[in-house]
Amino acid sequence: MRLVRYGESGAEKPGLIDDENVLRDLSEEVEDIAGETLSRAGLERLRALNPKGLAKVDPSHRIGPPVGRVGNFIAVGLNYADHAKESGMDIPAEPILFNKAPSSIVGPHDDVIVPKGSDRLDWEGEIAIVIGEEALYVSEEQAMDHVAGFCLCNDVSERTFQTQRGGQWMKGKSAPSFGPLGPWLVTPDALGDPQAVDLWLDVNGERMQTGSTATMIFPITTLVSYISQFMRLMPGDVIITGTPPGVGMGMKPERYLKPGDIITLGGRGLGEQRQTVQAFAG
Repeated sequence: MRLVRYGESGAEKPGLIDDENVLRDLSEEVEDIAGETLSRAGLERLRALNPKGLAKVDPSHRIGPPVGRVGNFIAVGLNYADHAKESGMDIPAEPILFNKAPSSIVGPHDDVIVPKGSDRLDWEGEIAIVIGEEALYVSEEQAMDHVAGFCLCNDVSERTFQTQRGGQWMKGKSAPSFGPLGPWLVTPDALGDPQAVDLWLDVNGERMQTGSTATMIFPITTLVSYISQFMRLMPGDVIITGTPPGVGMGMKPERYLKPGDIITLGGRGLGEQRQTVQAFAG
């Protein structure tokens, strides 16, 4: 299944994309794509529905982030060896974890806003994991039993805030609009092998990132298991898994986003995002 949330920010309704790429309404079936809906039982209930029996939705509606009420927005750093190299950092022996504020989450086509004081605004195309069942001390073999699905994320980053403002990466990762998610939450059966997803990202039509989840240092099952050793993962938690090479910070000379730039990114089976960079109005 490809699950979506559509409508104005803060008032999104649940929906799905059927096999003919038609947006269908799920609001008569579930309150939101969140919480219990993401459990194995909740997804099975949706899977049993006949999509053609659901009302069609005007495709001009805004598409929001595909999961609601995100509690924890967890990120993995330097999870591609070639990205670690371009960043001038060592390949990690264990996953590097940091947080993004859930308040940074926006829809896949919403604007990216340059925060006040920013001078090094960067892009990072990634695949995100959405948790569907509580996970604490799970093994790698059990990990996928706790995953509701996957989606795209642009891990927008302010590099000066991240690296030069006291050592906490979340400072450069959490501004409003720094977490575009979607367009869809794709269930594991619909995506296939999550370690065989090609990823790409363009800025103003110029290819910046090309990579594959096949080259992750720590694969998805390892990440879910590892993170569950330190915290209880809950339904709706989102884990973004690291970015392939090609970020602005790694270029020589470095290259960063400015108002008016257009970012597009995509991944096999995950759809595409498109954001316009806008100056902070205030």
